[in-house]
Amino acid sequence: MTVQPITLIWFRRDLRLFDNTALQTAIRRGLPVAGVYIFDTGANPATQQNHRRQSFLYDSVVAFQTALRAKNVPLYVLHGQAEIEIPKLAQELHAAAVVCADEDEPQASARDNRIWHTLDAAGREMVRVDDQVVLPKATVMTHNGRPYTVFTPYKTAWQQTYSRCFGHWQPSDDWAALAALQAALPDAVCRRPRMPAPEEIGFTHQATMFAGGEDAAQKQLGRFLEHIGNYHLARDFPAQKGTSRLSPYLSHGMLSPRHLVFLAKQADSEGANVWLNELIWREFFKQVLFHHPNAAEESFRQEYRSIVWENQQEWFERWKAGQTGYPIIDAAMRQLKSSGWMHNRLRMITAGFLVKDLLIDWRWGEAWFAEQLIDYDLAANNGGWQWSAGTGCDAQPYFRIFNPILQSQKFDPDGQFIRRYVPELAHLGKDVVHAPWLARESIDTHGYPEPMVNRAEQREKALVLFKRNDQTE
Repeated sequence: MTVQPITLIWFRRDLRLFDNTALQTAIRRGLPVAGVYIFDTGANPATQQNHRRQSFLYDSVVAFQTALRAKNVPLYVLHGQAEIEIPKLAQELHAAAVVCADEDEPQASARDNRIWHTLDAAGREMVRVDDQVVLPKATVMTHNGRPYTVFTPYKTAWQQTYSRCFGHWQPSDDWAALAALQAALPDAVCRRPRMPAPEEIGFTHQATMFAGGEDAAQKQLGRFLEHIGNYHLARDFPAQKGTSRLSPYLSHGMLSPRHLVFLAKQADSEGANVWLNELIWREFFKQVLFHHPNAAEESFRQEYRSIVWENQQEWFERWKAGQTGYPIIDAAMRQLKSSGWMHNRLRMITAGFLVKDLLIDWRWGEAWFAEQLIDYDLAANNGGWQWSAGTGCDAQPYFRIFNPILQSQKFDPDGQFIRRYVPELAHLGKDVVHAPWLARESIDTHGYPEPMVNRAEQREKALVLFKRNDQTE
């Protein structure tokens, strides 16, 4: 008896129907298709402990399973080690090939290589396609064939390459071909796969500030596009809804990066161009991680790998809890802990404070963000932290140290954001809320702590620490 082979699509950070490269690649192979998503127990432990992120992903997978079912594509949802479960399911479903979007994270890439060897030994193909970024890996290189390590020339080259390759981009979704293929889907594959409960996967489901799924992503995109022209004016002010708030959807693939760049260019306004710049930063950090996988675990700049950080555990705990005595820092950290999200300007301020004011290893902070952020992405998180710390490529210089009081006065001038997340200070006026300890008269701060460090002293320590290791001096 001849068994009808299928193509198995392993969905990862591409939980969408629109402009999904893996899905369309599978359709072009000419066999019926089925999908699989796995909550991989071999993934980064920090992300598995992030229950808000897991909840957002779970809701998104449920929505994606429903969307695929409407197109007669079953989605199997598994929990376990991908190295075991993917080859096992491919065998059970008689898959001739497994198609998936390529990963840029070193650990995931190594895992995929091992799965490829297992599938190959069983006579099955593993087809990896590019989907997470617009111009992946070695697409944008210097004239000498080397990867860029400075953003501005990378952006220039990226724009030129994009114009050549995607100047007339249009999605190529072929739903008619999919419908024809799925008419021949074997009955054994067509059964409705079971969705494991959150408790089986190992997390407690929580409500999040972001609704999961592609439809929710498109709704948020629509809201942002209504105000994209003002993005450059509002994006730095955390009390306003001035950012796109699309990062969770882009990070987990409910939105197509090609579509977002297309929309930014189509809008062609100052705000849209600034937003496009942020999308290119995302691509920059991903290609940095691809070419320099060691940056995932150590400073990109070799001269800073031997820094001996002070790493005071008590200070780190106060930073995490939002009890540093610096209102804008504490408001930001409390926003992160209560919602799983933090405004981008505040990510830079809090990261700089941890490294250059508390003299704590940037990797401690990076790991804490991984445990908290719904939109966690290794390349973006690592790139942002190393930029703020001064240890990465094209990083903020070590001697440029954010002053949290000045940042607070500039970007939260009325203290609205501070009062929202630090209720102890809600009664204070804008003249004192940024630095209550500097008030001319004694004021009641309802137990809010004094500043935990003297910034002037810490700044000098930071300069000495970095300068001692800086080989460019």
